[in-house]
Amino acid sequence: MSKQNPNRSKKPWPTKDAMEQVYQKNLWGGENMDFYSGTGSHHPELVEPYVEAVASFLRSFEEPLVVCDLGCGDFNVGKELVKHTKKYVAVDIVADLIERNRKKFNADHLEFRCLDIAEDDWPPGDCVILRQVLQHLSNAEIQRIVSKLCNYEYIILTEHLPEGDFEPNKNIISGQGTRLKKRSGVNLLAPPFNLRVKKEEQWLVVPAKEWRGVVVTTLYRM
Repeated sequence: MSKQNPNRSKKPWPTKDAMEQVYQKNLWGGENMDFYSGTGSHHPELVEPYVEAVASFLRSFEEPLVVCDLGCGDFNVGKELVKHTKKYVAVDIVADLIERNRKKFNADHLEFRCLDIAEDDWPPGDCVILRQVLQHLSNAEIQRIVSKLCNYEYIILTEHLPEGDFEPNKNIISGQGTRLKKRSGVNLLAPPFNLRVKKEEQWLVVPAKEWRGVVVTTLYRM
């Protein structure tokens, strides 16, 4: 079972507080919903091609994969992928959100866990899904996450990026916003992260009309 950082109570946790506030105050929309992870998790133009690409990948294995969905949010996307896996572990930092997901979504091979993915150990698995999660985190937190990715064979990463050329990985304070205001976005292969991968496959580039920029999904084989 994954272990939580024993020193957690001694430190401030701005990311946890920020994400709790997002849902408490409906900062990503969904005023009439109990929990809402934003347009990126609900708009058909963004969700449908993503689900099709990831589901096709998962179905391509003779032996289904164990998937760790890190930053699962309201699970509007993840619920479409569970049936294609051997086991699906969905993780988020917001305890009330995880409790809600446990009550709403059920499958024998589905598990929800409340973890801080920068600080806590991750569940074992074959494939990690990080869908529009890193874009909200500071470089320091991303660096701690990157150090754990080598324990998995496949990484499916989705990030909201500026269109055209941009300077990657400008630092931000963790919260509801992203690097787009700085005309930047996360590129794990660039400094300061320098993730080493065996193969990179860009799957999707979908225009994000409401916010500008593009939502890019990439598979990394580790």
